[in-house]
Amino acid sequence: MQRIRLRYTKRGRLRFTSHRDFQRAFERALRRAEVPMAYSAGFTPHPKVSYANAAATGTGSEAEYLEIALTEARDPDKLRELLDESLPTGLDIVDAVEARTSGLADRLTASVWELRLEGVAPEDARRAVDIFNAAETVEVQRLAKNGMRTFDARGPVEGLEAFEAGVEAGVGTNGETYSPQPDRPTDQPCAILRLVVRHVTPAVRPDDVLSGLRAVADLAPPVPVGVTRLAQGLFDEETGTVTDPLAPDREAAVALSMATSTAAASQAPA
Repeated sequence: MQRIRLRYTKRGRLRFTSHRDFQRAFERALRRAEVPMAYSAGFTPHPKVSYANAAATGTGSEAEYLEIALTEARDPDKLRELLDESLPTGLDIVDAVEARTSGLADRLTASVWELRLEGVAPEDARRAVDIFNAAETVEVQRLAKNGMRTFDARGPVEGLEAFEAGVEAGVGTNGETYSPQPDRPTDQPCAILRLVVRHVTPAVRPDDVLSGLRAVADLAPPVPVGVTRLAQGLFDEETGTVTDPLAPDREAAVALSMATSTAAASQAPA
């Protein structure tokens, strides 16, 4: 059985697609592309697809992940092209690797988010971010299943900065290997926040950070904030970046290819 890991996006109007809607669309794409899927056992077999930490409805993303199990081996790049052609524009399959390591979900320990604050001046956003970053704790409240819950929105935040649309931020992803570009509806001047946050329990979401900015600095955007996940992966303590979770599979594939080539060369007649 072959396992393939895919990275996909939610762009434009498709950011309003729920996770269940995406699941249905993806399973239709698997059938259209005639992918030799492995199925679960039982009375209602379903394709073996594992989803990891999907973004909320209404949130754009450049870095959603899933894993599929196949009964026959397929080239990951060709499979990516077939699936991408079978999905609507906006739900795009942008990367594919053969799974050669374990624990993809365990490598999704942090996310990089972009928050587009229409109607907010960059200098006001920078002032609010400075106040937030200087605070030891920022308590916010969120309605949970068991009622209103209070928690710290500051602790899991590893990086937060403000800049103007069109100016690159300095925190977030490893620029050499993993720097997806945000899906922005317009290029009109406004404040942009770049947020790096660890995945903890309870999860601290971008809207929680916005609540914290409102609480400590009275930052209240006049229109709904556009939120896009730029990356998710393993947080690197040394560099303060979020690394590509598919990189270990690529590295394992290269190591296997080199080992195979070396073995073949050693067995060749002199």
